[in-house]
Amino acid sequence: MAETAIGDGITHVVATPHASSQYAFDFARIRAARDDLQSRIGDRLHLATGCDFHLSPENLFALRESPARFCINQKDYLLVEFNEFSIPPTMDQTLHQLQLKGLRPVVTHPERNSILRTKPERLLTLVRLGCYVQVTAGSLLGTFGPGAKSNSLEWIAQGLVHFVSSDAHNITSRPLQLGPAFDFVRSHFGEEAAQGLFVDNPLAAFEGRTLPYAPEVADERPTKRRKRFFFF
Repeated sequence: MAETAIGDGITHVVATPHASSQYAFDFARIRAARDDLQSRIGDRLHLATGCDFHLSPENLFALRESPARFCINQKDYLLVEFNEFSIPPTMDQTLHQLQLKGLRPVVTHPERNSILRTKPERLLTLVRLGCYVQVTAGSLLGTFGPGAKSNSLEWIAQGLVHFVSSDAHNITSRPLQLGPAFDFVRSHFGEEAAQGLFVDNPLAAFEGRTLPYAPEVADERPTKRRKRFFFF
């Protein structure tokens, strides 16, 4: 996977295993694996760690004890993944509390979350509260179906997206590759948007800086009636 990334022109990678009730997050083990791989590939690729953080009571308690280990490159951007079946109204307050503690929540792959897809106004509320949004490169290319692709495109157009990630799992169906999705976004939204979503903002999160590319959120609320995009 590292060689695939290098071949695609990627310079920085954050390994983000799940931190959930199903997958225990062992920070020491993850860091050791990162150090081992970094020593083998040298300076051809910069590796860091983080996680896909599930907002469970147990995780939130652990986060209060040691927030940095869960964040991207141990800075202050935290990838948060919502439950597919329920997002309680108190979630907004939970995310606000994380912000008060100095963390910057990033909502991961909302285009693949059935609740946020059917209630996009929830995503708009989160962005207006100061959260960031990350969609998956494969979604833009149709890997996860036409619905995920359509939602990703709508939300980029509405200024709700701040990052595009690989969300890589393997070297076949979900490789560590961003080039085709970068070209796709550039062709539909321009060079500035592609550079911001794929390069400038991810590097800023990697280094713990304020995002340089801040898309303007459209005034209108996202509609539940999905627009359809057709490509030939």
